[in-house]
Amino acid sequence: MKQPTICPKFEKAISLLSQRWTALVIYQLLLGPQRFNEIQSSIGISGKVLSERLKDLELQGVVKREVIPETPVIIEYSLTEKGHSMEPILKTIEKWSQDWIKLEAGSSENN
Repeated sequence: MKQPTICPKFEKAISLLSQRWTALVIYQLLLGPQRFNEIQSSIGISGKVLSERLKDLELQGVVKREVIPETPVIIEYSLTEKGHSMEPILKTIEKWSQDWIKLEAGSSENN
């Protein structure tokens, strides 16, 4: 029996979302525009990795970086239309996790 091939676009989408921290960065930005430090402290990611993820997501057209010319300069990150279109996917994963994922003893939330 011949194995079906995986669609290259689907494979690329899964590759993007499966990069460590990427889905959490997108999920955090669903709340609205945020500065680097806000994103970093909310999800507990290192600055180096967050910088890499944001640059990659910007190249992919998922995140927009806006420089606000004030003193000091403010840089905000927000989702593009492409980024916002991932909301139903992430909300579905969130719902699934609430229904099916059990946390280890001693975790802050034990479902």
